[in-house]
Amino acid sequence: MNTELAGIIITFLITVILAYPLGKYIARVFSGERTFLDFMNPVERFIFRICGIDPRKEMNWKEFLKAMLTVNLLWLVYAFFMFLHQAHLPLNPDGNPNMSPDLSFNTAISFLVNCNLQDYSGETGVTYLTQLFVITFLQFASAATGIACLVALFNGLKAKTTNNLGNFWDIFTKTITRILLPICIVIATILAFNGTPASFDGKDTIITLQGDTSQVSRGPAAGMIAIKHLGTNGGGWFGANSAHPLENPNYFTNMLEVIVQMLIPIAMIFAMGIYIKRKKFAYVIFCVMTVGLLCLLIPTVVTEIHGNPEIAKMGVAQATGAMEGKEVRFGPAASGYWSIVTTIISTGSVNSMHDSSMPLSGLMQLLGMLVNAFYGGCGVGILNYFIYIIIAVFISGLMVGRTPEFMGHKVEAREVKIAALVTLLSALIIKGGTALATYYFVYHANADWAVKPNAWLNNPGYHGFSEILYQYTSSNANNGSGFEGLADNNPFWNITAGFAMILGRYLPIIGPVAIVGLMANKKYVPESAGTLKVDSITFGAMTFAVIVIITALSYFPPLVLGPIAEYLSIH
Repeated sequence: MNTELAGIIITFLITVILAYPLGKYIARVFSGERTFLDFMNPVERFIFRICGIDPRKEMNWKEFLKAMLTVNLLWLVYAFFMFLHQAHLPLNPDGNPNMSPDLSFNTAISFLVNCNLQDYSGETGVTYLTQLFVITFLQFASAATGIACLVALFNGLKAKTTNNLGNFWDIFTKTITRILLPICIVIATILAFNGTPASFDGKDTIITLQGDTSQVSRGPAAGMIAIKHLGTNGGGWFGANSAHPLENPNYFTNMLEVIVQMLIPIAMIFAMGIYIKRKKFAYVIFCVMTVGLLCLLIPTVVTEIHGNPEIAKMGVAQATGAMEGKEVRFGPAASGYWSIVTTIISTGSVNSMHDSSMPLSGLMQLLGMLVNAFYGGCGVGILNYFIYIIIAVFISGLMVGRTPEFMGHKVEAREVKIAALVTLLSALIIKGGTALATYYFVYHANADWAVKPNAWLNNPGYHGFSEILYQYTSSNANNGSGFEGLADNNPFWNITAGFAMILGRYLPIIGPVAIVGLMANKKYVPESAGTLKVDSITFGAMTFAVIVIITALSYFPPLVLGPIAEYLSIH
């Protein structure tokens, strides 16, 4: 067990060590400084020329959001029709069928918004063509969209007074050519050499150790798995995701995949400090987020190591911890670490089944997604954290009787209303969706459920409620992991979760970009003796308290009905 814990600590330290130089490099890219990937300039100029884009055109916050939302809408329509007709298109050696309209709707939205909730089984639900030219493409595009919107925030914070948040098309393109694509090539190469498929061959027939004949899916998986983790996307090439031995062949690849999914979210924190020339502020944010990680991680690892007390009551030893649904190659501690990292980062990939987690672990996973700001996804993690900062600045200003200010700009009614609206709408999406699904299940689906008990939920009671709550929490947080006791591929889940995903993606992006655009356009107020120090430990503690209070007030009741009640019922 000491070896397992050492593996967790080493994995996290390697992540931070790699993230700092990457953050410096990212800051140089978006500052326009020289980098070793400047040879990509001709490629970028060619893209801009054939698309009719002027990368030097300045954009205010409205123009920036308009460009982002317009191209995202185009990608949604493209993905929807590709999934709807995939059986009739090339690169389908396994003969996989078309998706139904409701599943196409859900899947197109899911990969567009960086959620990657999969209501289909990876290797049987899509073809090689849609895996590559829809899913993998959108995994690059959605990650680059989040990073581009965060760079717009950086530009608003960097300048004293400005109406220019940068050019969306320029930032988006450079994010792919200078950051995502080069790193993915390295990761995919490592995965391929460790046994992950990277060919266009169809299913292979193998004979198991038991003498059974089995069909094993293959395909060009290595590249998709690389960007799914680096871009905090999370969708699996295979239905079992990173619990599949071809998607995650050994302990080395397990470490690699969990490192790279944290890499850019942490690197962007350091990049922010360098880019806006406020390193101490970035360090405070990193410390707050790391404390948040530890508050969720420690209870999870402890409870997974100790196992289920109900089994202990029967006199059965649990020397290996709670292993049901866990990856036996890595152990419960490594699975616990992955489950928390993937839920706070919003990757949503899994190397164990979250539905098999102990109730306390399930609670921690839900809290990670409800906060959605402890590192968070590519770009959007800091955007979500910025909402908490604005609320913390507002409350701090009220406490000392001053007009709230943040980095030389007054925080007034409009900015606070937008921040409050984002937090309230997130709670409405999660609790409203959970309430609607619970009502529908009890009053409308009961007849179907009586005939087909697994048509909606595999578990009754507290855990069944947790499965419903997890579905909408994961959708709103654009996470994509699930308590898979939920039989989610039907029109109700596909459509309601689809709307939850699209609202949960764009509201927390539009809100912070609008706030920083409004603030950056105001007159700069020089710092004075009474200025709130946002790069202090005190303000960091204040922000953490705001996160805890907002999360507790918004979500304590449904958490009591689900994972907390389940935890108390077995203790």
